Amino acid sequence: MVFTSAKWATTQASQRWGNLNCDRGELSDLELACILCGGRHSTLDHWEFMQTMPKDPLDMVDDLVKMGVYKQNQLRVADKVNAHELRKQLFLKTVGRGDPKREKLILGLCQQAGGLENAFAAAFGPQAGMFFADSMRNSGATRREFLRNMAIGAALVALSSCGGDEPAATTEDAAEPVDTSNLEKTDLQIGFIPITCASPIIMSEPLGFYEKYGLNATVVKMPSWGAVRDSAIAGELDAYHMLAPMPIAMTLGLGSASFGVKLASIENINGQAITVANRHQGNVSGPADFKGFVIGVPFPYSMHNLLLRYYLATGGLDPDVDVQIRPVPPPDSIAQMVAGDIDAYLMPDPFNQRAVYEGVGFIHMLTKELWPGHPCCAFAASDEWINTNPNTFRALNKSIIEATGYASDPANRSEIAAAISERAFLNQPTEVVEAVLTGNFEDGNGNTLSVPDRIDFDPYPWQSFANWISSQLVRWDLQGDGAATKAMTDQGYDEVGKEIFLTDLARELAEELGQSPPAEIYRTEELKFDTFDPENPDAYVQQQIDEYGV
Repeated sequence: MVFTSAKWATTQASQRWGNLNCDRGELSDLELACILCGGRHSTLDHWEFMQTMPKDPLDMVDDLVKMGVYKQNQLRVADKVNAHELRKQLFLKTVGRGDPKREKLILGLCQQAGGLENAFAAAFGPQAGMFFADSMRNSGATRREFLRNMAIGAALVALSSCGGDEPAATTEDAAEPVDTSNLEKTDLQIGFIPITCASPIIMSEPLGFYEKYGLNATVVKMPSWGAVRDSAIAGELDAYHMLAPMPIAMTLGLGSASFGVKLASIENINGQAITVANRHQGNVSGPADFKGFVIGVPFPYSMHNLLLRYYLATGGLDPDVDVQIRPVPPPDSIAQMVAGDIDAYLMPDPFNQRAVYEGVGFIHMLTKELWPGHPCCAFAASDEWINTNPNTFRALNKSIIEATGYASDPANRSEIAAAISERAFLNQPTEVVEAVLTGNFEDGNGNTLSVPDRIDFDPYPWQSFANWISSQLVRWDLQGDGAATKAMTDQGYDEVGKEIFLTDLARELAEELGQSPPAEIYRTEELKFDTFDPENPDAYVQQQIDEYGV
């Protein structure tokens, strides 16, 4: 993270001051108070030490870059960080000394002090307070201004430690280095579709999660999930961002030749929506109103297609007769809606929010209303690649699970939005991505909503997810040849799920990271219109057919 430099500067300054020679003949036994900082050393020593510091803060940053304190991916994030937010974090991490309870107390004290600038001044002196207040008056910052201000902030922190006790070690300081000696491969390429569901996979590059585990991983933007599937089968990349049903479909040979793929961890839960073109404003209030529509979904073997069919059937519609469901790559969805090629879509974000932003459509329903906590996207790799690179796979999966845990904290969402919005990743306005990740958004119907779990991040691949997906593949027989039904009859739902969803490994890695994954592998899933018992998927499908006719 970009704040590493401040901590480094503080530690180095403390060590340097501790090594100063304050002997002055007969005065060596006296504790001399520096008139500049109040520390226990001579003012002359203070002056001599400061002469060795860079005269221009930018020189200080250049030195830190050369020393490897900053990496290029961190500097890319720096372009997006608000200067005021930097100082807030700098203040908390320095004075809080890595203790979350202490940081919470400090925030409370800051409020009592009348704002962070006053608290900053109280901790570091009036000039620091002026510096902090100035950052709030100028919330935007160019890259050069950002780096200059960051260097000044680091210098302030160093001065605040002059003659004081060295800060207590943080959890990050105390963490043991990750052993990367057994990795079979370190230069990796990971395919992704530019959507917020892929946040953990994408952000792990600019925020350094891959690097932490010794991986020089680059995320590669893909045009569609058809391209992802074909690339995986061809072995072109190392691992992939996939839709949760894809590993099941590919392994069973649904929609393609059979090709073994493992779902290593879930990326996101919730995070999708049904968006309708503005030309239908006021005419759509429930599933029956979609009759005759052309509706886009990102891929046949997607949660989007399965949830859309689930929803339409409750309104008495046969998804294969009463509407036309069309595969549309997410980046093309808005253009097709503008052109009138589709009337609505069930898509991942940010394309639902982008439709509102562009005045093209309105959000009819968030998919969390259909199934709270439903899976969507996943991290996956082929059986062959995993078998060839078992240690690299484990490290890669662990880095993504750690990133998913980081993304699950709402306090990190704005930072993540800034990191993944740039052109190399989502190529979306930051405010659109932030609206999705924070859940504070306009719905296109004149409403401003706050839905904190509009999207959430939980890496645990419940086996009940696998069983529900398989049940719907049986129900809808998307290939039209009964292949899904035959697979479940021959192998069984549980066997298919346990072969493809690596639940036990995900739990093991999460526990190593200090997360608290469930001990169970199945749970009863509560959907809007029914309840799914993972022990009786066939009975569930029959119940749906009996009630809705499809």
